[in-house]
Amino acid sequence: MNPSQPDAARGWVLYDGECRLCAGSARWFAPLLRRHRFEVAPLQEPSMGRRAGLTPGEPLTEMKLVTGGKIFGGAEALAEIARGIWWAWPLYVLSRWPGVKSVLPALYRAAALRRDVAVGSRRRAHSTFFEMP
Repeated sequence: MNPSQPDAARGWVLYDGECRLCAGSARWFAPLLRRHRFEVAPLQEPSMGRRAGLTPGEPLTEMKLVTGGKIFGGAEALAEIARGIWWAWPLYVLSRWPGVKSVLPALYRAAALRRDVAVGSRRRAHSTFFEMP
C-alpha cells in the first residue's frame, strides 16, 4: 500500500530498518500483517518516523504500531497487533492479565537491548549478549 493512503491500512508496523533482526522479522511477518491490513515500513523513512511521533535523530529503541490515531511501542504494539488478528486475539487477552502485563514489556526491553548482538551485527549496543542493561 502507498504511504500516502493511510486510511487503506488498519495500521502501520514500523521497525528499525538498520537492525538485521528487526528487518528480517519484518520481511518474514509482512505477508501475514498485510493480509490483516497492517502495513510494514522502516522507521528510518522520514514520513514513517514522523507518523510514529519520533524526532529526527531520536534513538530507535522499539518497534511502533500506529493505528487509529494512537501510537503503541514495544510489547504493547505486539499486543495490539495480536488484537487485530482474529486467531491471535487470545494473545492480546493474555497480555492483559496481571503479572503478564508487567513481564512482557520487561522481556521486550531486554531483547531489544541485545538485538544487534544477538544477530552479530556490526552495530553493537552492548559488548556482550549477557551484559546487564
